[in-house]
Amino acid sequence: MADRPAQVGDVHRIAASMPHAKRLAGPKGNPIYQVGGKSFVFFRTPQPDATDAVTGERYDDVIMLWVESESDKLALVQDPALPFFTTKHFDGHPSVLVRASRLAEIGTTELAELIADAWLARTSKRRAQAWLAAQHQA
Repeated sequence: MADRPAQVGDVHRIAASMPHAKRLAGPKGNPIYQVGGKSFVFFRTPQPDATDAVTGERYDDVIMLWVESESDKLALVQDPALPFFTTKHFDGHPSVLVRASRLAEIGTTELAELIADAWLARTSKRRAQAWLAAQHQA
């Protein structure tokens, strides 16, 4: 299948396909994907730190993805060609934010890599090693 612009359904499909991933509902029904009790993809509810600069309205479509390191985070949020951002609330937190309405700015291949990296950042070393070994055999 050729790469195509990413969609919200792809986030759900890819996150759910990761080994040992569980989908939970947050306090307001928002989807949270976890591995080993640790979130790796999190659909945020509207928060005061993520708002439209013109209207001041809270974004209602923010997705948080864990990253491996601060340098990985900076590479994503400092590239103006990418739709990723962060807020002061996430200073020092190994994650990036992206609005669902901007997912089409990346392809499904890049999204799959980002979600796999998020999963790898949160899973156990044993699970990570087993998954990576299986990927190299495929």
